Amino acid sequence: MVQMKKFFEEKGQGEFSQYQALQISPIHVHRSKAEHKHAIFVLGKEIATIMAHDEFSGAGRTSVRMQELACRAMEEFAK
Repeated sequence: MVQMKKFFEEKGQGEFSQYQALQISPIHVHRSKAEHKHAIFVLGKEIATIMAHDEFSGAGRTSVRMQELACRAMEEFAK
């Protein structure tokens, strides 16, 4: 997913502001598994949003689902 993020950034598509605000990347081994899980879903949501033509397309539905999973993951590590 990070490679996809890099691809879209090089093409000038997407800012990935939500993912970057988390200040976490795959190499941050000191972060918890729950934090990484949350970051993956946030990144997935942003990638799917870029790829979506509308909210009803396959990528659009994936974006919505990734947002739901990101919220659940955040609740897990907030406990």
